[in-house]
Amino acid sequence: MRFLTAGESHGPALTVILEGCPAGLDLSPADIDRHLARRQKGFGRGARQRIEEDRVQILSGVRHGQTLGSPISLMIPNRDHRAWSRTMAVESIEGPADRTVTLPRPGHADLAGALKYDRHDARDILERASARETAARVAAGAVARRLLEEAGISIVSCVVGIGPVEVAGPVAYDDCLQQDENLPMPDPEARARAILEIEAAGERGDTLGGKILVIAAGVPPGLGSHVQWDRKLDARLALHFMSIQSVKAVEVGDGVAVSASSGKNAHDAILYSPEAGFHHPTNRAGGVEGGVTNGGEIRVAAYLKPLATLMEPLPSVDLNTKATGKAQIERSDVCAVPAAAVIGEAAMALCLSEVLQEKFGGDSLGELLQNLRAYRDQVRRF
Repeated sequence: MRFLTAGESHGPALTVILEGCPAGLDLSPADIDRHLARRQKGFGRGARQRIEEDRVQILSGVRHGQTLGSPISLMIPNRDHRAWSRTMAVESIEGPADRTVTLPRPGHADLAGALKYDRHDARDILERASARETAARVAAGAVARRLLEEAGISIVSCVVGIGPVEVAGPVAYDDCLQQDENLPMPDPEARARAILEIEAAGERGDTLGGKILVIAAGVPPGLGSHVQWDRKLDARLALHFMSIQSVKAVEVGDGVAVSASSGKNAHDAILYSPEAGFHHPTNRAGGVEGGVTNGGEIRVAAYLKPLATLMEPLPSVDLNTKATGKAQIERSDVCAVPAAAVIGEAAMALCLSEVLQEKFGGDSLGELLQNLRAYRDQVRRF
């Protein structure tokens, strides 16, 4: 399973090509649209989400409600493009370009991208670097999620930190269910405080980051591998999560806490019973040991920096005149952490679907599930 996304924030559409999905998987636009809608929600989101109404168009790879085994192409139109058609025109235009960006925003890709690609209008960079691209990834992740559901794997998420506010105590899988999608924090007291922090940040022209937690349950042992660096599942999870805009750190299991602990308190004891087979009473490893799933829940936390677009901008330097000034303002959010939780679910789904198919193969869903059932039986009999 592999995918590529394309499209600019204010271009005509975002597109995805997803290859490797087996034939015979039930799939409809509604399976994708519900996650696109979740991504658009969230306390602290900006005006763009009131303009867009993300709906997917499945262009290929699905017939009569089932995947064909051929590449799946998806398109999400950008409604806001109607107001940006000249700015984002493909063909040459007469006269000067409009909505140019020459005062790059600290913390964004504006300056680094302009230097790399030799562009003197950062609009050429920020349109693709924008987190709007994650709508395409959520669409691809929704397809991967359908495959995982057939394999008995489920994924949930929640927000465990906003700015200085953190959820108290450990968070279980069930804590992530039945939450307010606008700010899915499982601790009501922390949620109330987080709302106040977001409101205060907006009033002072500032932004807030935070921390999300994504959990996958029902994952069989043996996905990933210890034999090469690029096959280790925790490394691949880190790649998927770190590629989400604004994510600056990723943690698998209790990785940060155990780094300050002793070995006796850092690892998970191994138990055995005829009913449960080999299992662990704790899950400090986050379901991954030696780059391989161990049968426990996969737990990944991602830390997001505050958004780079500030209504009270930081100092910057003009790309062309080299004059100092304030960084330009692009329409943005105060806090996008709740949306990041949905995007994190897509990252988890895409990564796990990759290793699931590597392990069990199959050009059809039936073949893959048959191989999975045989393997689960083998593990139970071990």
